[in-house]
Formats: sequence, structure tokens, C-alpha cells
Amino acid sequence: MSQRIATIATLIICSLSQFGYAESDYITNAGEIVKSADWKSMQTITVNIDEYSYTPETLKLKVGQAYKFELVNKGEKKHYFTAPEFYKAIATRKVQSNKDGEIKAPYFTAIELMVGGQLDLYFVPVKKGKYPLYCTIKGHRDEGMEGTLIIQ
Repeated sequence: MSQRIATIATLIICSLSQFGYAESDYITNAGEIVKSADWKSMQTITVNIDEYSYTPETLKLKVGQAYKFELVNKGEKKHYFTAPEFYKAIATRKVQSNKDGEIKAPYFTAIELMVGGQLDLYFVPVKKGKYPLYCTIKGHRDEGMEGTLIIQ
């Protein structure tokens, strides 16, 4: 199983480099930030994903605080948690499936959730800003599947 996860992580990183996501656009010392974060004081935020909505729609985060997003697809379709600029502004620890394992990668552009699925994103916000969140499946964003991630 761990070999499969390592292979998937490698494919994600290679795919990102092919689409022009240079590592320099992301937090370059993410490993240090993640290692020094206070994970015992981690804040957990559940994000419910349904047909054409994220709940909560707006998330406010603090620089330097450790977080876990519990991304739960409660809808009848698969959905994406796409936020490329947000992912560039955080130090990512991992994305974990409580059933299948975890993927440790320095950065992501989107997370796809299957029907009934849950993935947990562990991270530390680094760069202040207001970042768009949306689903990239055709028609979903047009139906209002958008949100905002704010790092203060």
C-alpha cells in the first residue's frame, strides 16, 4: 500500500510541473514550517460538500496556526476542492484518507472527493490573502459552487 501511495504522490508532483506549477510559486520551507507547528493545538474545520455548495462557504484562518480540513462529500456527485492560489499560500503536511492511507506532497492544486468520501487536509497557513475556492467539474461553478478562503 505505501508503495502505491508513494507512486501516486510522485505522479501528482510530476503532473503539476507539466502544467507550469513551478515549485518556486509555493512555500519553499514548508517542511520546516510543518515540523515546527503546534499540532497538539490544531484546529479542525469540517467542510461539507454538497451539490453546488461548500459549507461553510467562507473560511477564515490565521497565519501560523495548524489546521485540519475534514473535506466531506455529502452530495450525490463527485466534487473538487480547487484552490490553486490558496495551496501556494500554505505549508502542506499531508492529505489523508481515513480508510486508504495518506499522501505527503509539498503542494496540490485540487482535491477530488468521490461520492460519500472524506479526505483530511493538514496544513499551516503562511501567506495572508483572500483566495477563491471552486469546483472545476463542468457546470458546478456556474451553479454557485464557490467559496472563499481567507488567511489573516
